[in-house]
Amino acid sequence: MRASRLISILTILQARGFATAPELADECGVTLRTIYRDIDSMSEAGIPVYSERGSAGGYRLLDGYRTQLNGLSAKEAEALFMSGLAGAATDLGLGSVMVAAQNKLLSAMPVALRDGALQMRSRFHLDAPAWFSLTEQPHHLPQVADAVWTQRLIHIRYESWKGIKERTVQPLGMVMKGGAWYLVGQVDDKPRTYRISRILDFDLLDQYFERPTSFDLTHYWRASTRRVEQDTYNSQATIRLSPLGVKMCGHFLPPYVYAEMHLSKEVDERGWTTATIPVGTLWQASAEILRFGEDAEVLEPPELRSRMMDVVGKMGALYGV
Repeated sequence: MRASRLISILTILQARGFATAPELADECGVTLRTIYRDIDSMSEAGIPVYSERGSAGGYRLLDGYRTQLNGLSAKEAEALFMSGLAGAATDLGLGSVMVAAQNKLLSAMPVALRDGALQMRSRFHLDAPAWFSLTEQPHHLPQVADAVWTQRLIHIRYESWKGIKERTVQPLGMVMKGGAWYLVGQVDDKPRTYRISRILDFDLLDQYFERPTSFDLTHYWRASTRRVEQDTYNSQATIRLSPLGVKMCGHFLPPYVYAEMHLSKEVDERGWTTATIPVGTLWQASAEILRFGEDAEVLEPPELRSRMMDVVGKMGALYGV
């Protein structure tokens, strides 16, 4: 286990050039103290690992130091083929490139590893969009991907929920979520998110930009999506649920709402129980709770209960009740 961890640290430093102790500890699944001991052991073994002190400090290898650590374990070989997202690669115009790369990797593998890799490719498939939804095919997707890769400025005309706007953007990265493609771009030194299908016009400029060294796409996206969820569902409601309503929560409620729901353990004589859920606007909350039909009742807040009564009354009138 320790030898494998030391090799992992070495390959991380070779691949990235620099890594902090917390980053190494997180990726290796150990404590900071263990990483410090491992770095000391590597230095004693003659591996030129240098530390940089300070708030932005970390570890790097001596410039030019390389070691050949190309051996793949069986699980690592399988994981490489599991990570190939065929649908996403095709959307970006890289489908044939990915297939060619996998074939080259497969041919270079020892015979003992090929069977596992082939089984992984033939037995697992990732279908990113949710049921009854389709993957978007934005018109400008390949051009946006090229701009991200070449670090060229782009000028876009974009349709947001506030209206149509024009922006000159530094494209930092792309994310596929729920079958939709998003561009993360920097405007006025601040990262912003744009849904690529809403880009009306796209111009690739002849200007290049320097990518911010401190920007991490994964960290930005996680923080951004969490912030959107919290801003969207910024209130709470208390509802009563029938036994069937409780069973259907995972199907009717959005994933974030379902994950944050607090269900009471107390059940009344009819089997009904109460739950507290995050909600957004009155219109949004009433639309989501109406999916339960007669198996859910809003108790609080009063304005949401009033909204539900109003909607149900109008529905009754619509159907002649």
